[in-house]
Amino acid sequence: MKQIIAGVQLFFFFTNTALFAQATNISRQSTTDASRQNTTIPSPATSPNSSEADKLLKRTMIAMSSPDYRVTAGDVYTLTYMAAGTPVIYQIIVDSTYKIRVANLGIINAAGKTFPQLKTEVERIVSNNYPLSGVQLLLTEPSFFTVYITGEVQTAQESQTWALERLSDVLKQDILTEYTSLRDVSVYPLNGQTKTYDLFKALRFGDIQQNPYVRPGDRIQVNRANRIVTIEGSVERPGSYQLLPGENLKELVDYYAGGCTPLADTSRIALVRYVDSRIESGDKIYLTQHDVQANYGLHHWDAIEIPRIVNLMPIMFVEGAVSQVEDEVEQASTSNRLAIRFNEGENYASLVQRNQSWFSSISDTQNAYILRKEERIPINLNPMLYDSSYRSTYFVKENDILIIPFRQYFVTVAGAVAIPGRYPYIPDRSWDYYVALAGGFNVDKNVRSAVIIQDITGRQLSKSDVITPESIITAKTNSFLYYFNKYAPIITTTLSLILTSITLSNLLK
Repeated sequence: MKQIIAGVQLFFFFTNTALFAQATNISRQSTTDASRQNTTIPSPATSPNSSEADKLLKRTMIAMSSPDYRVTAGDVYTLTYMAAGTPVIYQIIVDSTYKIRVANLGIINAAGKTFPQLKTEVERIVSNNYPLSGVQLLLTEPSFFTVYITGEVQTAQESQTWALERLSDVLKQDILTEYTSLRDVSVYPLNGQTKTYDLFKALRFGDIQQNPYVRPGDRIQVNRANRIVTIEGSVERPGSYQLLPGENLKELVDYYAGGCTPLADTSRIALVRYVDSRIESGDKIYLTQHDVQANYGLHHWDAIEIPRIVNLMPIMFVEGAVSQVEDEVEQASTSNRLAIRFNEGENYASLVQRNQSWFSSISDTQNAYILRKEERIPINLNPMLYDSSYRSTYFVKENDILIIPFRQYFVTVAGAVAIPGRYPYIPDRSWDYYVALAGGFNVDKNVRSAVIIQDITGRQLSKSDVITPESIITAKTNSFLYYFNKYAPIITTTLSLILTSITLSNLLK
């Protein structure tokens, strides 16, 4: 007897496997057995486009594996079982009544049921009529339907979706406006009670009750935000938030922004108020932690910034051949000025070691110096850069200026030359070499090669002295003809006016 039962079970195992393979490849034709017909309407054909077919297959697999998938108008199911030794393949298409005929065995109301619930009920009905029939219900094609989106959106529109997409999935960012409220979204179902949802709670805290699955024919009304405020700076979640009635600064900082960071300076909270402000550019209001605890009232479009305590750190400056840009594209002659915050008592060695990216091949770190008020302090940065254990005898002071000279030096040529500018310094070259680089003298302005030469300290040099780096050569404008031609027309006109006045005066007398 056991062998017979085992044989029957083995037979139905292979039979069901064959039926499942056949069910996935059946043509969209009605069955010829009128007693087994539910409908003669063919199910929607699978798109010949492979990507669309892949999407359909993916949706089908997700729906069959999800306990939340609800039977939806437009679903296509395939029922397979054995009846009196004859394989039955039966197709079920769900219409808007949700009344499903299970062959000629019964009718089920599938409204509100999930796929697992429908599967259990259908297979129970068939098994009761045909024991050991190997009954199996498969979801062949999940429904694809339309919902309507209106309200505070770019344009009112229809959106195609399916039964496992939630409210947040259909409200895509590109259809919203800057005034859209995700805190107040109303859903009007075809049959049922209107409900309002807060998508902020769903997206921030995972409150699924505030993010329902959409259903066929839903009308989604997106409402307008009443107050949108922005918070930046030392908070855990900076950004723009929509406040509900009664919510103000305390809720914004603690609830929405996640609280202040450990480095927040709550003694200098800055609020810029644009709406109802006294001036067009907005009022600047300074608040403290006390105002946060008192729940200071906020207006629409208020902008709050909570600074960091590091902004209270003292500042020093670094000038010259330095840059904070990794890919240096500036000309070697360009000098930069960096404002740097530092900790009290910091050594110059630690300052330089943690900012090695300032320097490049054009930085003369050996001949750097500190300008501290009227004092100039030479400091060689090379040991600090290449020896991590090195400690300088100098400590950083507020408003110090660390000068980093250029390794490539220049000489400036100005005044009465053809092309004034800065030219690369070449050792052992005389002043006339640099004037030649500048296109030579402007002979209309300069005579006898008159020049003024000054070194980097401002000391005046003679033509016979050696030209040093960063010297300035100024060609004088000393031509008599240049000044004569410049001022002669004015003098002549003035004299003519005087003579004319005298002549007229004499004639009148």
